[in-house]
Amino acid sequence: MRVLAIANQKGGVGKTTTAINLGTALAAVGEKVLLIDSDPQGNASTGLGITRQQRKTNLYDVLMNEMPAAEAAVATALPGFDILPSDPDLSGIELELGHAPRRSYRLRDALEPLRAAGHYGYVLIDCPPSLNLLTVNAMTAADAVFVPLQTEFFALEGLTQLMRTVDLVRGSLNPTLEIQGVVLTMFDRRNSLSEQVARDVRAHFGSKVYETVIPRNVRVSEAPSFGKPVLIYDLKCAGSQAYLKLAREVVGRERERRLRAA
Repeated sequence: MRVLAIANQKGGVGKTTTAINLGTALAAVGEKVLLIDSDPQGNASTGLGITRQQRKTNLYDVLMNEMPAAEAAVATALPGFDILPSDPDLSGIELELGHAPRRSYRLRDALEPLRAAGHYGYVLIDCPPSLNLLTVNAMTAADAVFVPLQTEFFALEGLTQLMRTVDLVRGSLNPTLEIQGVVLTMFDRRNSLSEQVARDVRAHFGSKVYETVIPRNVRVSEAPSFGKPVLIYDLKCAGSQAYLKLAREVVGRERERRLRAA
């Protein structure tokens, strides 16, 4: 089981959209996937059509009440793709946990039974766009961080902040945490700034940047309002095809990583 924290401390970069659609695409190519919605706003849950009634068990119960993650997970409309929904109560978790023991390891501890069972190939964690206890829990639980990066002027500044956070977590809580990769989102080939940002990011991160770029696409933006991933909303659009290509690239990189480790 590979646990990826989908994170960027800058909002509006396509983080939740990537979490939803990468998860869907991974399931479409045959992987068993769990998406954990760790943002109190619950946009990933809403974007997958999970109603409030379906969120009666959620991530809050797992972190605060030690409910098994497998029991709190909800099946989505796509076979092989489950979600652990969010709840607004998560916004107060920092105060509720206070100085509780292993407060930064709650999610990691909760995922251990899933690792042992080998039920999922990938667990994706949609992080809040801020450095708080939920983000720290996600990075402590993760094997690696997956970074969606909007191709616009302030992108590299947000990425610098994220790298500092990764270094902090690596230094004190999760020494094996690594950057899985960076995916360029909202890419507009008609805009010279998009091309410039892409060149700068590739120059800085090299092979960590995925070849696949996610284009700015109106169908991708429309899909969440219908409670559907874009691959179900419009499979043939450019955004859907890009996420399928990204999923294949993620799986290919993971295969190469396992071969190197062996």
